[in-house]
Amino acid sequence: VSTGPDINFDQAHNATTIYGSWSSGSRNVTTGSAFANPAQMSFTYPATAGVAYAFSQDGFYELSRYRFVSNGSHPNCITGTLVWAHGNYLLLNNGSIVLVPLGDGFQQVQSACAAESNFIQVYNQTELFLSWRIFMDPNDGPKLHLFQFDGSPVAPLFQTSSTPNMLPTTLLRNTTTDPSA
Repeated sequence: VSTGPDINFDQAHNATTIYGSWSSGSRNVTTGSAFANPAQMSFTYPATAGVAYAFSQDGFYELSRYRFVSNGSHPNCITGTLVWAHGNYLLLNNGSIVLVPLGDGFQQVQSACAAESNFIQVYNQTELFLSWRIFMDPNDGPKLHLFQFDGSPVAPLFQTSSTPNMLPTTLLRNTTTDPSA
């Protein structure tokens, strides 16, 4: 559903297509098998926190995220979260992007001060980016800027490959549950 004017795909705002692999900061967080093993619901920890996305030409995406959240009242109570998901994405005419997961995503949450300090759970969240732009950085090449549903920016993402580094675009683990359990 379009809610505004068509997106402007000019050279000033979209220096390249969104297809490929993108990573923030030091580029230590990547998509693909180097980050997540969905069959085992496990992660390979990157050296630093960050986020990575991959977008294919045929409408699939993959997300890898590693972040820390501090607690001002209890500075020693830092929570670390790793997230992996994949699915389909839509580029809407109003300039938005919608990420619709396949349903086999997962996250690991670690908190030294929580009653359960390390657990893995299903992650199946549709995400909306209000807008996006790709600029040509003179030192780092294409730089993707995503803006969350409320307009707040995501950390800038640098293109690590013009082809997407992704796990297979089908369900990668059994997500059915036994109703008698």
